[in-house]
Formats: sequence, structure tokens, C-alpha cells
Amino acid sequence: MIAEAGGRPAPLEILGPDHGGGRLADVLPSALAVLGVPGSTDPLGLGPALAGVRRIAVLLVDGLGWYQLPTAAPYAPTVAGLAATVARPLIAGFPSTTPTSLVSLGTGVAPGAHGVLGFTVRVPGTERVLTHTDWAADPSPLRWQPVPTQLERARAAGVTTTVVSRPEFGGSGLTVAANRGGDFRGAAGGDAVATAMLAALAAGTGPTLVSGYHADLDRHGHVSGVDSAPWRVAATEVDDLVARLVDGLPPDAALLVTADHGQLDIPAAHRFDLDTDPRLRAGVRLVAGEARVRYLHVEPGAVDDVRAAWAEVLGPAARVRTRDEVVATGWFGPVPEEHLGRIGDVVVTCNDTYAVMASRTERPMASKLVAYHGSDTAAELTVPLLVVRG
Repeated sequence: MIAEAGGRPAPLEILGPDHGGGRLADVLPSALAVLGVPGSTDPLGLGPALAGVRRIAVLLVDGLGWYQLPTAAPYAPTVAGLAATVARPLIAGFPSTTPTSLVSLGTGVAPGAHGVLGFTVRVPGTERVLTHTDWAADPSPLRWQPVPTQLERARAAGVTTTVVSRPEFGGSGLTVAANRGGDFRGAAGGDAVATAMLAALAAGTGPTLVSGYHADLDRHGHVSGVDSAPWRVAATEVDDLVARLVDGLPPDAALLVTADHGQLDIPAAHRFDLDTDPRLRAGVRLVAGEARVRYLHVEPGAVDDVRAAWAEVLGPAARVRTRDEVVATGWFGPVPEEHLGRIGDVVVTCNDTYAVMASRTERPMASKLVAYHGSDTAAELTVPLLVVRG
């Protein structure tokens, strides 16, 4: 696919793991380096620009991909201004989905190491599919995600650490996996998130790190579509949140704004349904992943047949590969043996604006949404990093 003007990949271009630039997983390691945490590296090179900074707030806006910034600009002038002056693109990682990205951000490592390898994954040795956003305490987050978080590292070095997110996420499996080591403060809505983040930033007497999360833009994109009227209202609310944080930064503080993925509207004509097409169910024992990246766990000896059937039905709409082939691409980074079973025997990665629904076996709303993400296109993988000093 031809790149856009200026050399930027076109939105539907498929990116590889070696695509240039920094990674979402680099954000907190660089922040810790700025705060002087021993042993921390600065892969994003933030040190010179943030010399003297002792307090850092990191805000992740769910769904605010790099390719959504121009769409949001008319409704988010503060974000647009920052995007024009202090922004750079990062690669979120694969799959480009919220649980995977949140844990990559929180741990500073690739998905293969932390093990949160999709929106839903099979619990190896069982017939259970774990939905990471509904995860409580089983399996144990400390065993399921074994890598120490960057907040744990920061706290051990004497940094005051705080997590600000929706109240219902306090103590969840995903929060523990991504952000253990931070004091949790519940905040629903942009205004509450800004208030809680600024209070935590001001309360620290020494090095301070505050990690915040805001979900509404992603939700409205899923339900109504990117650039829909509700999405535009949500973009304005994001702008108000960012503006409050920028205006309230102490002199020795910095704000880093990023995201977990972008989004693509999926037209009705580009939707396959594995629950209504018997060719896509033959030989498949269990389905996980999500609409843009499917993990197929198959009956013994059925890998070749399942792969061939899905490739024939989907044609150019997707790449149908074995687990070993996808792991070999390097997107996950090294995958330890105990995490391999979370990836399907066959992995289906959608191209263009195609998706594979499961109308009967997944949540009733899942196949009725407008926008999706998860695959490896530039529009889904590329997220912004905005860096602002107080």
C-alpha cells in the first residue's frame, strides 16, 4: 500500500514488529529514568527535554490512535495544538487491544513476556476463555502476569506512585497485572480523572509518578463509530481533561499523553460470522481473541484442515497462520512455554476493514459494534505520545 504524504504509512498498511520509532512499552521505563530510578533506561530519549522534572503524570486515552488525531482536531483544540508541536508516534504492540497494551505500558515489556496476549485468551489446560476486562482473581494475576510492573520498580526506589482509573477497576485482575505497585484512586469521567491526577501529582513530596486512564472515547467509537456525534462529544471531553492537566502541572512536573490503540469502522459487507458458517466451525474446539484477531484452538490433528478452510472462506480478507508462524514474526517478542497455549493453534489476522464476528457465542453486543481494533494495520497500532512540561 502506498504511504501517505510525508512517508507516514497509509492507515490500512500492515506494519511489522520492526517498524521504526518507539514503543508504548518504552513510556514508563523512560519516565522512571527521568525520575532517577536506578537501573532504568530511557529508550524514548526523554531525559534532555525533561531535565529537572521530579513529577510525571502519564495519561492513557483509550482509543486515541495517531490516525484519529486529525479527526478529533476540530473538537479537541488543545490536543490538536500539542499534536502539532510536541507529538511523536509510538507502536502499541500486537494485538492492538486494550488489555495487551495496558499491560505492555505497565510492565515495559512485550506481550510474550507478560502473557496478556489478547482481549480474550484460552486458559491453557482448560476449556475456559478468559476475558481480561472481566477478570477478577482467577487465575491469580501474580501468576498469570509474572513480570514486575514499572510502578513496583518505582515505588521500591522511593517514588510516590498512584493509579487513577474508573472505580470499578480497582483490584481487578487487569489492574493488578498492569499497575500493581500504585495506590489506586477511582475516578469516573474526565473531570474526576483530572482532579484525582492533579491531586496525586501535587501530594508527593519527592519523585512522583501518576498513571491515569480514560475510557470514554473508545467506548463511543465502538458503539457509534469514529467521528460519530457521540465520538465527537467524547473527543471534546478528552480535550477538556488534557487542558486541565496541562494548566495544573506544577513547575517541576511533566505530562505524557498516549493511547492503547486506534480504531477502524467495519462495514457490514466486511463482516464474517463464524457462528453461522459451518465451514468456519469445522474442527474448531474453542475460539478466543476478538473480531480482528481470532485465536482458533482446534481438535487434535485438525490444524491443516482448519487453516485451509479459513483461508478459503476469508480469502484476501485475512492472513491465516499457525501459532508458530505468528510467534516467529516477532510481534509478541519471546514467548515462554507457559504462555504459548494462550495463543490459538491457528491465528487469523484481518486485513483492510474486515472482521470475523461470533454472533451467538460472544457477548450480544460484540458483533453489533461499529468500530473495532486488534490487528496490525497502521491505524490500529500507531498511537501518539504528547510530552508537556509544567
